[in-house]
Amino acid sequence: MRAKVLVLFFVLLPGMASAWWNEDWSYRLPVKLDASPTGANLTTTATEVPVLIRLHSANFEDFFLLQDGLKDVRFIAQDDKTPLKFSVESFDLLNQLAFIWVKVPQVSGGLNTEKIWMYYGNEQAVSGQDAAGVFDVNHVAVLHFDPLANMPTDVTAYQNTVSKLDADISPTSLIAGGLSLSGDGGMTLQGTPSIHVQPDKGYTFSAWIKPMGVQNNSIIFKQSDGSQSLELAVDQSALYARVVTSAGEVLTPKTAPLTLDSWQHVALVLNAGQLGVYLNGIEVAAVSAPVPAIAGDVLIGAEANGERAVVGEMDEVRISSTSRTTAELQIAAKNQGVTGNMVAVGKGEQLGNAAGTSYFVTIFQNTGTEGWVVIILLAFMAVLSWMVMMFKAMFLGRVRKDNQAFMNQYQKLSNLNIAALDKDEEVDTASDSEALFGKHDHFQSSPLYHIYHRGIAELKDRIHSFDEHRSILSDSAVNAIRSGLEAYVTREIQGLNRNMVLLTIAVSGGPFLGLLGTVLGVMITFAAIAASGDVNIAAIAPGVAAALLTTVAGLVVAIPALFGYNWLATRIKAMVADMHVFTDEFVSKLAEQYGK
Repeated sequence: MRAKVLVLFFVLLPGMASAWWNEDWSYRLPVKLDASPTGANLTTTATEVPVLIRLHSANFEDFFLLQDGLKDVRFIAQDDKTPLKFSVESFDLLNQLAFIWVKVPQVSGGLNTEKIWMYYGNEQAVSGQDAAGVFDVNHVAVLHFDPLANMPTDVTAYQNTVSKLDADISPTSLIAGGLSLSGDGGMTLQGTPSIHVQPDKGYTFSAWIKPMGVQNNSIIFKQSDGSQSLELAVDQSALYARVVTSAGEVLTPKTAPLTLDSWQHVALVLNAGQLGVYLNGIEVAAVSAPVPAIAGDVLIGAEANGERAVVGEMDEVRISSTSRTTAELQIAAKNQGVTGNMVAVGKGEQLGNAAGTSYFVTIFQNTGTEGWVVIILLAFMAVLSWMVMMFKAMFLGRVRKDNQAFMNQYQKLSNLNIAALDKDEEVDTASDSEALFGKHDHFQSSPLYHIYHRGIAELKDRIHSFDEHRSILSDSAVNAIRSGLEAYVTREIQGLNRNMVLLTIAVSGGPFLGLLGTVLGVMITFAAIAASGDVNIAAIAPGVAAALLTTVAGLVVAIPALFGYNWLATRIKAMVADMHVFTDEFVSKLAEQYGK
């Protein structure tokens, strides 16, 4: 019986988990991507984008199941088949923090139903990271800041070199480590051909910045080649871009105020002669500018001589040899920030115990004999009450149909031919089986016809011919017929209410039986804990959860029975009212036709 209940429960359970990518990995968790207005708020679709996944103790409870260096971690696409490229920027087991970059195939604008899978828990796995593969070929420099390294390292396939560092690397920044700028200098990235500005291809610089106080025309980014330069800077708190050529300089409007002492995503985008400034993924200033090809070094945070230095912090510096789309910049802004809500880590699942079933399996496995006895009793009660409701509903439907058919014929009768519908046969109160499976050629299931037939029989007992006299029934005879019919109506009411008591038993008894099972289960759980001396939530929770299963079973019995009883009782009440009204009208018609 236990096995049958389990099978039935799982068949009815919605949302069964999808297939497992590889059974060598024991655990997985879903990582949901939200591009709807509640998340990244994208209106277009972005493909092959790097997405940051933050794991911490609040959203991931299995840190101690992970292997050193996250060598057992794998990321799989939503189809649960396609491996995705990823790299680990930082993993801190002691503080339970991990920052992982994953190349996601697609983030669809306006949708919040897309997800990827993170698999873990394989002791035999070797590292599967591919840092260069996370970023596409147009990412020519991506700088994470590792506090254990002497110099920041470009993680792209181009491996561009930081040639000079006049700033500190902070171990705690927006995304793991970051660049700490005290106003004394910045960082220089060697100007290799891969990071040259080529206007016909486009160009993008982006970074996270946290300005500490008002800035004095400070450089966030600058690339110069002789007298030509391209820069992104902040003056006081206004963000702007500038291009300098032999013909002069062009600046974007200084209409983008940065929030001081707060992290913000900034970007400079060169696209078809348009120079745009983006703040948190939104274009805030733009100007048409004839940007030339520039082949010099890239300066971050200050001029080469240390002037125009930023005071604050920077993180996640990226340079692309193409103009990045607004969708890509929005994803970076909404995903990488501390308050970003584009990525949500779901509940972990274990192999053979997938999400949506694991809790119920645990509950069933911890249900004791006393609980199963109560559940079996409740299952029998549930089946019985459901059968009563089903057959009673069909019975009342048949009764209603025969009542309507009889009344349609009865209302056409004249007082002189009032017995025309009566048939010389034995008539008794309708039963459920007769109403469902018996004949229906002469109103057999109609209580109104039964009352009519009994009234005609009473009349025949008192007269021999309907057309000899008009005044042949005394008042006492009329009252006797009325009393007989009212008594018969009571029998018909009893027939309509037959087996309804089983529903009242289910409504009132189901919850009490369930409560009995719960109390017994809790008592046994605490008795076992007292005997073993093992007092912890892991020892208590399974038993208590299993004990509550009987209360749930009792409510499953009672709630449908309650609804069904009220619905059926309302239909029976209406039929009883029809019987009383018909009895009064029928007796009055007999008295009018045959009374003295």
